[in-house]
Amino acid sequence: MTERRNVKSVVATAADDHERSRDFLGPIQIDQLLGAAKKGRHGTRDHLLILMMFRHGLRVSETIALRREHVDLDQSRLWVPRLKRGLSVEQPVAGDELRAIRRWLVKRDDGLPWLFVSERKQPMTRQAVNYILASAGKRAGLGHVHPHMLRHSCGFALANKGHDLRLIQDYLGHRDPRHTAHYTRTAAARFEGLW
Repeated sequence: MTERRNVKSVVATAADDHERSRDFLGPIQIDQLLGAAKKGRHGTRDHLLILMMFRHGLRVSETIALRREHVDLDQSRLWVPRLKRGLSVEQPVAGDELRAIRRWLVKRDDGLPWLFVSERKQPMTRQAVNYILASAGKRAGLGHVHPHMLRHSCGFALANKGHDLRLIQDYLGHRDPRHTAHYTRTAAARFEGLW
């Protein structure tokens, strides 16, 4: 019986620690990260990769699984196939992102189906994405930046814009609204006008 309580308290503490920690980047930090990514060896690709991960709340596995056919340049749309039994949806692509996609595709001299490829013409790996983000984060002076921070950053940015829980839930592909509630409950915009 005592062991069970200890396990529960450890789990509760871990959950509380997660809720209290700031594991996302704000708008200024995102801009710094994107600027730093442009200055890397593969700046066009790395900038686009980070921009898309942030704008669409992509997990690293979803990012490396993106294919050229998922991007509709004429309609400015991206088909986002979600993993973890998430809701796959079509999302709009903003003008700056569309231009970044076109810049990247013009540089490509291969017919490979993946949207993001390595310099060896292979699909990107999780490790490569981790390295790209860590390097850009370091160059931007942001410390350690990891891929899931961009997904959280997307959720918090949408919540701070005042979007409701259901819309953010669908946008991020969450099946369970409890995963989305974290963004809307802690968003600064929610507390505007209290004083």
